[in-house]
Amino acid sequence: MIGKWHGLIIDCPDPKRLSAFYRELLGMIEVQDDGDWVVIGDAPDRPGIAFERAEVYLEPTWPDPEVLQQMHLDVKVDDLDEGERRVLEIGARRLEGGGEAFRVFADPAGHPFCLVLF
Repeated sequence: MIGKWHGLIIDCPDPKRLSAFYRELLGMIEVQDDGDWVVIGDAPDRPGIAFERAEVYLEPTWPDPEVLQQMHLDVKVDDLDEGERRVLEIGARRLEGGGEAFRVFADPAGHPFCLVLF
């Protein structure tokens, strides 16, 4: 092993807004807020997800490859219908694609993510 995972950094136009979306989606807490840099996680001393303000930000156009998706999260849920209802309530939008075991959405900044059954 070379190192340990510390975090995932997501570029976005509004770190506070996007971190609030993912806090609600994943049940995490805010562990740092420096305005242009907001971090959420399980605890301050564990790996987390950081949201960094990007002055020039191109929203992904998935599934059209014109602007690549850049990254995406898979979020495990027990019920796809209930998961969809709840993510739409907090600002997600449904994207094309999916199947019996997963559905594709965009977060408020346009990053794709999937709700998945395992």
